[in-house]
Parts: sequence; C-alpha cells; structure tokens
Amino acid sequence: MEKEIDLSTYKNSLSRKNQILRFIWTLVWGVLARPLPRSFGNGWKLFLLRLFGAKVDPKAVVYSSARIYMPWNLEMGAYSCLAPEVDCYNADKIKIGAHSTISQKTYLCAASHDINKSNYPLITGAIVINDQAWIGADVFIGMGVTIGQGAVVGARTCVFKDVEPWTVVGGNPAKFIKIRVIND
Repeated sequence: MEKEIDLSTYKNSLSRKNQILRFIWTLVWGVLARPLPRSFGNGWKLFLLRLFGAKVDPKAVVYSSARIYMPWNLEMGAYSCLAPEVDCYNADKIKIGAHSTISQKTYLCAASHDINKSNYPLITGAIVINDQAWIGADVFIGMGVTIGQGAVVGARTCVFKDVEPWTVVGGNPAKFIKIRVIND
C-alpha cells in the first residue's frame, strides 16, 4: 500500500526575497543582455552581473546566452569564461578561477534534493573550478565538486567527485585519463 505524502509540509527553503530577486534578475538579463550579439557588450553584461552581486573580474567573459540562476552566488576570475548556453544553476556558490573556460552547453548544478526525505527538500553544495581548468562542451558538474587547478574535463563528461589538479578526466562518471602536461 502506498504511503500518502502530505505536501502541505513542504516549505521552499529559498526566501520570498530571494524568489523576487531571481524574478527581477531573469527579466533584466533577458531584456538587457540576452539579445546582445555574443561578441558585443561584455562590459555591460559584467556590469549587470555585478549590479546583482556577482564578483566578476573585469577581464572575465560571459556570453549572452549563458543562464545564471543567482548572480550573487557567482565569482569569476580574470580571463575566465562562461561560454554560450552554459547553465549556471548556482543555488549555492560557484567559483570559477582565473584563465578557466566553461565550454558551451555545460551544466553547473550546485543543488539537488534530499531523496531520503518525503518532501525532497533542496540541498546545495558549492562548486569550485580552480585556475587554468578547462571544462569541455556539454559537461555536467554536480554539487559540492572541486575541479583542481589545470584540470581538463572532456566533453560530455559527468562529474560527481572532485577532480585532481593537472589531470584529464572523461566519461560518465568521470574517470582519470592521464596527467596534463603543458608543452610550451
């Protein structure tokens, strides 16, 4: 026999103020940033992000088609990049280090739901992508993950555990492929 769940006990863990700010942010980004060509207005986009609390270096790059859930939970270093159609679901902090690239269609997911409770409450965990990392196209990075300095995550990889510095990983789930060596 199925257990009946009382959904009236569910309470959104995000405040009403948070919900209103996200609504306003979505409108602002949708009207004032998304229509811009990808190579135009980066300074303007960074200004909008900072206006909503993001800590972004003036040399960071954010494409117009990137989706940022809560800009106040975003930090980007110099020469870091959120490429086209990156989905930055930052219900918790997401930090992207200097000279790091998050390639197109990547999903950074800093939240999930507790499946051990009947009302599936929201749970979160910060994502840290350290300096000089490269996240390939269409990657999924789950909550609480740290990508080490200089690491490379291959295209279409799913990352659920930390990635060691200066390594290359790929697959689902992410597996070690090799040590990254820079040959300049």
